[in-house]
Amino acid sequence: MKVELKCFSKLVNSDTCEFNESTTYNLEDGHTVEDLIERAGIDSEDVKIAFVNSRIVSLDTALSEGDRVGLAPDVGGM
Repeated sequence: MKVELKCFSKLVNSDTCEFNESTTYNLEDGHTVEDLIERAGIDSEDVKIAFVNSRIVSLDTALSEGDRVGLAPDVGGM
């Protein structure tokens, strides 16, 4: 199944997870947000909030064909 991944702030990496354009990943059925994070080479400890199709989810959420995933780190205020 294909899913789209978009990262924010310090999680952005031009090879694995862009901000401007989402990165497409092919995963097997039943894979979770955490599996996608691992596949993208991101430390799950760095992810504060995960979104699937604009909804906040836990890292153990199963993904489906066409899902759009966003990852945000813990960031401080000004």
